[in-house]
Amino acid sequence: MPLMPKRTNEQWLSDLRAGGSRRESALTDLRAEVMHGLPYTLRDWLAPDDPHFAALAEEVTQETLMRVLDHLASFEGRSQFTTWVHKIAVRVALTELRRRHWKDVSLDNLLDSDEGERAPSAIADRAAEPEIAAEQSDLLAHLQAMMQEELTPKQLQAMMAVGMKGMPLAEAARRMGMERNALYKLLHDARVRLKRRLAREGLSPTDMLVVFERGKTSGS
Repeated sequence: MPLMPKRTNEQWLSDLRAGGSRRESALTDLRAEVMHGLPYTLRDWLAPDDPHFAALAEEVTQETLMRVLDHLASFEGRSQFTTWVHKIAVRVALTELRRRHWKDVSLDNLLDSDEGERAPSAIADRAAEPEIAAEQSDLLAHLQAMMQEELTPKQLQAMMAVGMKGMPLAEAARRMGMERNALYKLLHDARVRLKRRLAREGLSPTDMLVVFERGKTSGS
């Protein structure tokens, strides 16, 4: 594949803002630039030989080009233009990967007993010493029990999805039929309830974090 002609930052901006063939040529070259970089930038999340990679790359490239055109004025020239574009492509790709990961996951299933039983051991640090890993798992199980007792069903659903399972806030809000800010407040109120419960038991979030910090120290 022949190398594309090099453009300066100023040339990229000028060509993409121009009309007609100049703009189309720049978009073609930029598309090739993004597609060429995606197998490398996404290698930790999706292998290039994965059957889903080609469709994802096409979708990410199209979305990236649209965002680049919409935000040309925000490019400050502190890096190479193509570096800036690749960063946009990575953000678009990771957002799409998260969306696809959660597409077929039911929020109701996050509250199933099997999921709840697996969660503590899944989150506990497997690299920690057995005694510390067991303590982490017990602590997480206790936290889940407190969540069941202290939170409303909707708060529990949100905390399980976002806090325990790592579902993106925007995706959880969409699934729950809520505005993002409303979900943020729901989570805030849930955390306040849990902190009060911890205080009644003579614990604090810091006390719980110490156990996980010990696991990191022992595993290093």
